Amino acid sequence: MTKRVRYDLLGAGAAVLLTVLDQWTKYLAVNHLKDQAPLVLWEGVFELNYLENRGAAFGMLQGQKGIFLVSTVLVLALIALYYHRAPLGKRFVPVRVIGVLLLSGALGNMIDRVLQSYVVDFLYVKLIDFPVFNVADCYVTVGAVLMAVLFLFYYKDEELGFLNPFGKGESHGNDPQV
Repeated sequence: MTKRVRYDLLGAGAAVLLTVLDQWTKYLAVNHLKDQAPLVLWEGVFELNYLENRGAAFGMLQGQKGIFLVSTVLVLALIALYYHRAPLGKRFVPVRVIGVLLLSGALGNMIDRVLQSYVVDFLYVKLIDFPVFNVADCYVTVGAVLMAVLFLFYYKDEELGFLNPFGKGESHGNDPQV
């Protein structure tokens, strides 16, 4: 088994585990928070508050299930492609972590949309009146922030050739086996 195949299997396994964790927290939210008053964990700051989100982030595009499914499948395919094409070695482990986070978050919310036509949200930061969100949303947010920081400040432009979907992934064949 090649190192690339091992990395791909490790990433797939991690994505499955994180997706299961997301689905488990949503299961708990449905069973313990639905039709209940919010569970205050820190008065005026943070609470668990059940919500069925039938739209995208912050409730946008309510009821557009088909658009969400098609766009999510495309995003999942691109993430998997970039994960697979990322150079091997320790320097690009953060890229793989980001891929796993983005994949898990997108997959977790897609499962909800396919099975229920809505996404279960339950985390509420009352202090700033932030929209209710879930664990999958945390994965996507953390992954996106890490990606922005790393791509802006850590990686050099020439190291990111694998991101060109039409290119050969310049570093794909000459990966250091570190």
